[in-house]
Amino acid sequence: MSDDYQRIEIITGTERRRRWTAGEKLRIVEETLEAGERVSAVARRHGVAPNLLYRWRRLMTEGRAVAVQADDGVTGNGEVREVERQLGRKTLEVEILKEAIAKSRAKKPTLLARSRPTDGSR
Repeated sequence: MSDDYQRIEIITGTERRRRWTAGEKLRIVEETLEAGERVSAVARRHGVAPNLLYRWRRLMTEGRAVAVQADDGVTGNGEVREVERQLGRKTLEVEILKEAIAKSRAKKPTLLARSRPTDGSR
């Protein structure tokens, strides 16, 4: 018999989606960039769908591409990497905030709908 075991995660409650902070997302994405790591293995370890992890990576990569295009005052390779990492993090945070705003707008009733009388009188 092998020493391998299977991990099963049971999620209870009414909420279906897990919430990840920007820091958690960045840490998980950076794990996939380490030598010898596979995205699917990292995703399994953290309980994230691989396609979602690829999306996070794409967002981070897009942020890095913008940093490289703006090559004005950046000189050293280490400096470029740090700028890329920070920009990738900010790009991911902006995406998270956009999603949060869209969700909050969908949940709030409009002011006009609340101010209308319900008995038909004006």
